[in-house]
Amino acid sequence: MQKPSVSPIQIKRFINGKYEFTEDLLAVEEPLEIRLGFGLSQNRAQQRISVTMRTPGNDFELAIGFLFTEGIIASIQDILTIQYCTEAQTQEQHFNVIRVELKENVDFDSATLQRNFYTSSSCGVCGKASIDAVFQQCDTKEKSIFSISPSVILALSETLRSQQQVFKYTGGLHGCGLFDLKGKLLLSREDVGRHNALDKLIGAALGSDQNILEKSMLVLSGRASFELLQKAAMAQIPMVVSVGAPSSLAVETAKQFDITLIGFVKADKFNIYAGAQRLN
Repeated sequence: MQKPSVSPIQIKRFINGKYEFTEDLLAVEEPLEIRLGFGLSQNRAQQRISVTMRTPGNDFELAIGFLFTEGIIASIQDILTIQYCTEAQTQEQHFNVIRVELKENVDFDSATLQRNFYTSSSCGVCGKASIDAVFQQCDTKEKSIFSISPSVILALSETLRSQQQVFKYTGGLHGCGLFDLKGKLLLSREDVGRHNALDKLIGAALGSDQNILEKSMLVLSGRASFELLQKAAMAQIPMVVSVGAPSSLAVETAKQFDITLIGFVKADKFNIYAGAQRLN
């Protein structure tokens, strides 16, 4: 069981010169707390590691993707169990707290989460040391070279938009999708937070038992921020296509990790900010 992704509301609308009462749908936004269980079976420890505002749905994927892009797990095989914490909680907390149990052999250092914080425009709070963590944890070798036709790029955003079911009803969610090199949609996820949508997508890919991340294109429904490029780098995704603009640090990150970064995709044009060698 999980909470709904949309919520109905009665509104007063002005249209055609007059007011009317009608029903509208809103994207649900609620907190999700992620707790981590780790250590030997005879001496298990628990730590709260994150609280994020998200749209309910695909919560386990969100937790898996977050742990992976933060470098806490190397693969889904590091996870023993994942479940909602519902005991001894208020009704409002039900299905808003997740506990992930790591396997005994997973080396987790809780000190790695003791970081200074800064405010970012993409997610509210992120680790100030996170860019250093990317350099330490990501493989900076050159990614595979392939050749994508411009016509494939131009069609990606519309294909993604057609899969954003909750966005159709609310207009309030970010979406992202993984496409193969021929432009076929493999997976898509959406969330009120763009970073959560990508964590859900990466978590879904990790759980699919298919090695698709390193040979896929990531398409974003909005702008490309540093945090999203950081997550793409952690997942070894070679190409990121954004409907909106990239930030300066996103472009720098793309160049440093050999990621092709494309932005401002319209019906007949787009901009290439890094990795032009993958466009024919």
